[in-house]
Amino acid sequence: MATAVTICDEATVGGPKRTFVLSLASERLTVRDLIIRRVTHEVDEYNKTRTEVYAGLVQPTDAEVTLNGFRVKERRAIDVRQQCDKALEAFGRNGFLLLVNGRQLTELDDPVVVTPGAEVRFVKLIPLVGG
Repeated sequence: MATAVTICDEATVGGPKRTFVLSLASERLTVRDLIIRRVTHEVDEYNKTRTEVYAGLVQPTDAEVTLNGFRVKERRAIDVRQQCDKALEAFGRNGFLLLVNGRQLTELDDPVVVTPGAEVRFVKLIPLVGG
């Protein structure tokens, strides 16, 4: 039975917030699986329309940062495997925090149990200039 969870994107400093619902095939998965499922969803959605701006978790190759995401040159298809690898690497180097129902998860193999209506927050960490 599929479980719908609310995904919230935030940044530590200002920046836009984005919320969407993600359907998961199972209530039990790992942090790695959750990140991959989320990134796969957003890449699939982008590749269907190839809009000017990709509003994803991590910056695609050859894309520039904009206010609401990343501007993809030539509106090309984004490689889902490459984006998943980038997201997992970013998580490993603390590029973003992951909180499920207010609890921070820190390891890719940490188990995640989500119930219907669960809230999953991805908080992008913005490096301080000069610090």
